Amino acid sequence: MSRAILIYGESGSGKTTSLRTLDPKTTLIIDADRKGLSWRGWKKQYNKENKNYLATSSVSTIINYLDRVNDGDLKHIKVVVIDTLNMCMIDSEMARMQEKNFDKWADLAWSVWGLLTNIHLYREDLTIVCMAHAQTDRDDNGYMFTHMKTSGRKLDKLVPESKFTTVLLAKGGGGRYTFVTQADHSTAKSPMGCFDKEIENDMAAVIAALKEYEGEDAKD
Repeated sequence: MSRAILIYGESGSGKTTSLRTLDPKTTLIIDADRKGLSWRGWKKQYNKENKNYLATSSVSTIINYLDRVNDGDLKHIKVVVIDTLNMCMIDSEMARMQEKNFDKWADLAWSVWGLLTNIHLYREDLTIVCMAHAQTDRDDNGYMFTHMKTSGRKLDKLVPESKFTTVLLAKGGGGRYTFVTQADHSTAKSPMGCFDKEIENDMAAVIAALKEYEGEDAKD
């Protein structure tokens, strides 16, 4: 059973920057936003020549690469990052925007849900990190709640966060970037006792803490 983590937050909250601590030799970054990474010298670490960087929002292509990582020519990869799920949804939606039927919404929901449904079914030493944008809603009583932003009501009903045991809300301000690990008017959650309520946005440290919590050697 592979490990799956969801990181969500507003643009500029430090989601992508948290990847800076990962080992490029064992990490594959799928840049669905096709915007590049956000730290000095990243192009020397992640590129096509190193076979650890891919710019695509196609869900079928992403699944194909996950299969290659699981038991194909990319088995040396230990961490796969999908940045962001939202662009996978938006690009699929825009490609079919001229269609005047409801089938496209069902297809959109199924493609993303199909990816998330199988996200735990890869090999045990693999961690899959999904990035997403956040949306904050306010009800008639003024209650505010933050969750992953989706395209279409079908995915809202399915609740993508339900497919993850670790959902971290990225926050940034005043030059400090952190992850909120437990619900505070949000869908943030993590295994009981694994993290403090707020931690630094260090993805390598997050994965190491989860491995130790699960009883796995953090160096594996």
